[in-house]
Amino acid sequence: MPDTRIIHGFHAVISRLRQNAAGVKEIYLDSGRTDRRAQDLVKLAAGHGIRIMQVDAKRLAGMTGNARHQGVAARAEMARLPTHIDDVLDNLAEPALLLILDGVTDPHNLGACLRVADGMGVHAVIAPKDRAVGLNATVAKVASGAAETVPYIAVTNLARSMRELKERGIWLIGADEKAERDLYAVKLGGALAWVLGAEGEGMRRLTREHCDELARIPMLGAVESLNVSVSAGICLAEARRQRQAA
Repeated sequence: MPDTRIIHGFHAVISRLRQNAAGVKEIYLDSGRTDRRAQDLVKLAAGHGIRIMQVDAKRLAGMTGNARHQGVAARAEMARLPTHIDDVLDNLAEPALLLILDGVTDPHNLGACLRVADGMGVHAVIAPKDRAVGLNATVAKVASGAAETVPYIAVTNLARSMRELKERGIWLIGADEKAERDLYAVKLGGALAWVLGAEGEGMRRLTREHCDELARIPMLGAVESLNVSVSAGICLAEARRQRQAA
């Protein structure tokens, strides 16, 4: 029997219903919610023949680890996504577009990065097993379904994985505010991976040294830095723009 996990929040549950309703086993709804949003969820679940169980807020809190569940949770089969980068790269019909995250420990940041990655057609997100938050219920909620569509590859040694990507012809571009060139002056048309660190600390020294090239996001206002998911969105969108222009 496939492994299941709890997902929570309206966005995450509804997205999973729309993407793969067959994988949703049960939905748990706060018995105190009778608003339009809850009614729409009940109707959507009924259309797929999925049972909704009315439960109290205390049980939902226990199921979700006291997360901000919005009054809804679901037990769903875990998506069967690739867990090794070679499985991703060996089945691509276009040049690889990857996102490497170094040191992202906030689940909200990771969830937002996955959502951006899904929107920009990223083939996989790669991160170290240590100094990283990993996939959890909060990440899935913030990702709004992207945790079920974008492979998240957790690696033991990030530097070694970056070397292996280079051997496969993938150009590694690190986002660094101190870089001489900005991202609009960098060629982004081929197989590449954007490498980003957490806001504040940035990439670790060894991670930066393994990049083939560094590029900065030009900042024209008073703010000196951006959230990692916003930075990822800007970098990935420019890569997509250059590919389409080519």
